[in-house]
Amino acid sequence: MSEEILINVTPPETRVALVENGIPQEIIIERSGRRGLVGNIYKGRICRVLPGMQAAFVEIGLERAAFLHASDIVNGGGTLGDQPESITSLVREGSEIIVQVVKDPLGTKGARLTTSLSIPSRYLVYMPSLEGAGISQKIEQDEERRRLRGLIDAFVQEAGIKGSFIARTAAEGVAEETLRADMRFLSRLWESIRERCQSAPPGSLVHEDLPLLLRALRDLVTPEVEKIRIDSRASCERAQQFARELVPDLDVAIEYYPGGRPIFDLYGVEDEIQRALERKVDLKSGGHLIIDQTEAMTTIDINTGGFVGHRNLEETIFKTNMEAAQAICRQLRLRNLGGIIIIDFIDMQDEEHKRQVLRALEKCLARDHAKTHITEVSSLGLVEMTRKRTRESLEHVLCEPCPCCGGRGSLKTAETTCYEIFREILREARQFDVESLLVLASQEVIDRLLDEESSSLAELEAFIGKTIRLQAESLYSQEHYDVVLI
Repeated sequence: MSEEILINVTPPETRVALVENGIPQEIIIERSGRRGLVGNIYKGRICRVLPGMQAAFVEIGLERAAFLHASDIVNGGGTLGDQPESITSLVREGSEIIVQVVKDPLGTKGARLTTSLSIPSRYLVYMPSLEGAGISQKIEQDEERRRLRGLIDAFVQEAGIKGSFIARTAAEGVAEETLRADMRFLSRLWESIRERCQSAPPGSLVHEDLPLLLRALRDLVTPEVEKIRIDSRASCERAQQFARELVPDLDVAIEYYPGGRPIFDLYGVEDEIQRALERKVDLKSGGHLIIDQTEAMTTIDINTGGFVGHRNLEETIFKTNMEAAQAICRQLRLRNLGGIIIIDFIDMQDEEHKRQVLRALEKCLARDHAKTHITEVSSLGLVEMTRKRTRESLEHVLCEPCPCCGGRGSLKTAETTCYEIFREILREARQFDVESLLVLASQEVIDRLLDEESSSLAELEAFIGKTIRLQAESLYSQEHYDVVLI
C-alpha cells in the first residue's frame, strides 16, 4: 500500500491529508488562532477540588479551567487507577501542579489533564514519572521487542536517567545509534522543561508541542509513506530542516509542490472534506450510511438503499454490511469521530456473516492511529465501540450550530409557528387593552396565515374584537415571530 502526506499551508491554517492509494483517509486541520493543546505542559494552580467527582479543576491560563481526575494523578511513581485514595489527599485548593493536556477542550468541556507527563519523539516517548521500558503493542515480533527493551534498559542504566522510555511503532528495525540519539534528545528536553517549571509562574505554558506541520512528520510517517508534498516553499524548507536535525534517517521524500492547481484539489481532498460534513455517505453498491454526531455518542445506521442484489435477501444484507464496515472505518478517521460509537448493521441471520462483518471492521480499524475498542454484535444487531479522540471532530472544527434550529437539525413547520402565534395573540389580547396587533414573521409563515390559515385568523380576529395586521420579515427564521401591540 502506497501512502502520501499532503500539507496545505496558509497563514491562518495548516491542513494535512493522509492519502492511501490515491484516496484521502485522514484530514487534520489546525488554525493559527486556535491551535490544539494536546501535549502542552503547564504549571497550574488547583482552583477547585470536587470530592464527589474525585476530580479537581486547574487554572492553566485558558478561557475555562481544565479538568483533572484522581486517576490521572501520579502518586509516588504510579497512577491511582482503581485505588480508593481520595482526591482531597492528593491535591488541595491553591496548590501548584505540573500538568499536561491529554484532550483538547471539546464543546462546553474544558481540557482534560494528567500529571503523568509524556514527551514524544519520532521513535520514542519519555515518561519521567514511570520506570522500565515499554514497547508498542503494534510491534509483534518477540525478538524485536526483546532487542528494543534491552537497548532502552542499557541506555537508562548507563545514563542514570530516571523515568521510562516507550518504543513507538516507528522504532521497529531502527538502528541502535539512532534510538540512542533520540533518548539523549528527550533527556535534554526534559531537563530544560524541569528548569522552566521551577521558575514559571502558575497558569503559564512551560512546554508547547510541535505545530501540525512538524507533528505530521513525527507522528504520521510510517514505512508505507513514500512522499510528503508541501505547497509552501518556506514550510517545506522548515520541514526538511526539522527532518535533517531530529529525524536524520527519515527515508521519505519531502517535496515542495509548486503546481498552479491547489494540492488538495489535485487529490480530491477538498471534495472529501465537503462530503465528510454530510449525514449521508453513499456506498458503491447503492446502499448508504447515515451518521449522526451528538453530545453523548455517534450513531451510524446502514441501509441497503437501492441495492437489491442478485441472489437473496441475506446475501444482499451481508454484502451491504461488508462494504459498510470498510466505509465506516474510513469515515471515523476522516471525520475524527470519537467517544462512544453505535453501529446499527442491517440484521443478519447467519452467524458466520456476523463474524465476517466484525472481522472486516476490526481489520480496517487496525490501520487507525487512534486507539479503538469494539464489542460483539448485540441481540439488537448493534455494535458498540469506542475510539479515543484527543481533538475536535472535523465537523466541530469547520462548523457551528445552525442559528435557526440551534443544532437540532430540524425546524418547526410554518403550521406549528402559526398556531403558536394564535396562542400568543390570545394571551396578549387578554392582558392588554389595545386596538390592534401586528404580527412579524417569516415570509413562509405570513403566506400560510394569508392562505391555509386565513379562515382561522378571521375567526380569531372576530373573537378578540381587534384588528390583526401581518408583516413579513426577511431576516426571521421559520420559528421566529413577534406580536407587537399597537
